[in-house]
Amino acid sequence: MIRVAAVGDIHMGPDTQGRLRPAFETLHDRADLLLLAGDLTRHGTPEEARVVAQEVRGLPVPVVAVLGNHDHHDEQPDKVTGILQEAGVTVLEGEGTVVECDGTRVGIAGTKGFGGGFVGRSAGEFGEPLMKAFVRYTRRSADGLRAALEELDRQGCALRIALTHFSPVADTLAGEPPEIYPFLGSYLLAEAIDMAGADLSVHGHAHMGSEHGMTAGGVRVRNVAQPVIRRAFNVYQLHIDTEIDTG
Repeated sequence: MIRVAAVGDIHMGPDTQGRLRPAFETLHDRADLLLLAGDLTRHGTPEEARVVAQEVRGLPVPVVAVLGNHDHHDEQPDKVTGILQEAGVTVLEGEGTVVECDGTRVGIAGTKGFGGGFVGRSAGEFGEPLMKAFVRYTRRSADGLRAALEELDRQGCALRIALTHFSPVADTLAGEPPEIYPFLGSYLLAEAIDMAGADLSVHGHAHMGSEHGMTAGGVRVRNVAQPVIRRAFNVYQLHIDTEIDTG
């Protein structure tokens, strides 16, 4: 059994320094790794990134993250990534990483993802260049996620997790206004997860959404945006047979 702690949308700034650290310091008793599902900062500034870095530096478990849309707002995602990496965080974008947990190889594939909507109500790669670019960006994100999951399978990972900021399914958006679903995620992410295979999908972004969902292929999806889970993190017990319990 692998215990996966996860949270997203912590939106940290200078006035929140130390808010999550006490809870994070209990992770050695509660989890084997920590996943951060994007929107770690409010505006994506280096100052805010340094707050996040201090919150997770030297934790007793590996920390793996993706960035969110807020982390891109100041147009310095490379600096945000560098600051987090210096603090020991593995930041993923279209790639994967392997974490050894109690003798089990756990692979995490990550991408921010993007919007576009879901089957029957989604944007198409047609028309104006801006619309085609919008959908192509999402498709590239999904392709990177699929390739990373496939590579983790080739590396012999017993368990694989898809980590995104945007949602792969509409299930976990329940509670959000339907009009904004296309800006909260894309079915292309779910297609990538189902094509490559995964044991768990974790995302954030949908603050008014719901925690539990599932892809068409049966992969369990969890929305770990902090306004949804209402705690410092949730812990999911992930078994080799893919059964998932919520702690």
